[in-house]
Amino acid sequence: MDSINQQQPEDNFENLEGNDAFKKIKEMAEGVSCFFCSNIKTGLPFSTRPMSPQKIDDNGDLWFLSANDSHKNMEIDTDPMVQLLFQGSKYSDFLMIYGIAEISTDKEKIKELWEPILKTWFTEGEDDPRITVIKVSPTQGYYWDNKHGNAVAFAKQLVGAAVGKTLDDSIEGKLEVTDDTQISES
Repeated sequence: MDSINQQQPEDNFENLEGNDAFKKIKEMAEGVSCFFCSNIKTGLPFSTRPMSPQKIDDNGDLWFLSANDSHKNMEIDTDPMVQLLFQGSKYSDFLMIYGIAEISTDKEKIKELWEPILKTWFTEGEDDPRITVIKVSPTQGYYWDNKHGNAVAFAKQLVGAAVGKTLDDSIEGKLEVTDDTQISES
């Protein structure tokens, strides 16, 4: 029996490295909430909670604000390896990031990342003593997207269903973002 990938008339895999991987992370994760997973290497069910990155920089690093007394911060102190799971839309824009988290209390970074809505969690504002910054530096990931937007992808599915042929506009691949300089700087 043929697999679905062998029935597709076009190439649907593209692994991305370095700057191309960073660009894909920024494109797919900016403005999107994720499941932030920590405690992932214990062999027990990992801890997960919804979070939104405050910023994704040009190096692909994701920046979050968190409370210093949160379970997430305690888990990162024990094991800095984290996994972030994004879903940008119902049918596309899926992204999995595996990376190394660092916690800091950098006041300048807190001011840079601060938004008034965050006062919901940090009632004393941007000077709340509980605020910490979490920087996640991706080491690898995987993405599932489409090549030409949701409308074209949906049209291809409809035509494919009508003619009985796999016409899939999807694209997926590995994101390799680790290099020796990133590891030594972490």
